[in-house]
Amino acid sequence: VQLQASGGGRVQAGGSLRLACTASGTISSFNILGWYRQADGKQRELVAVISSIGITNYGDSVKGRFAISRDNAKNTVLLQMNSLKPEDTAVYYCNIRNWGRDSWGKGTLVTVSS
Repeated sequence: VQLQASGGGRVQAGGSLRLACTASGTISSFNILGWYRQADGKQRELVAVISSIGITNYGDSVKGRFAISRDNAKNTVLLQMNSLKPEDTAVYYCNIRNWGRDSWGKGTLVTVSS
């Protein structure tokens, strides 16, 4: 499975960004797509994930500000990030759990300036 992400960049605090990621390859009809992030000096953490039947899970720090959605026909996941804070600055990684295995995208940098 390959993951191609787009979006990210630099934004001021309070602003919005949208990340998109498309999965290609042999993909199970049941899978979980989502985003994780890693800030400098910190461990990778959950941002948000969504299953192919629409069940979502968010990291505590983004609840109420970020929204994840997906298009199953296109194997695409979107992450709408609103009310961004400087502490959201990190490399964001797209992830798919497919056939019990994790695959990762290359990561896209999100920088939020104060």
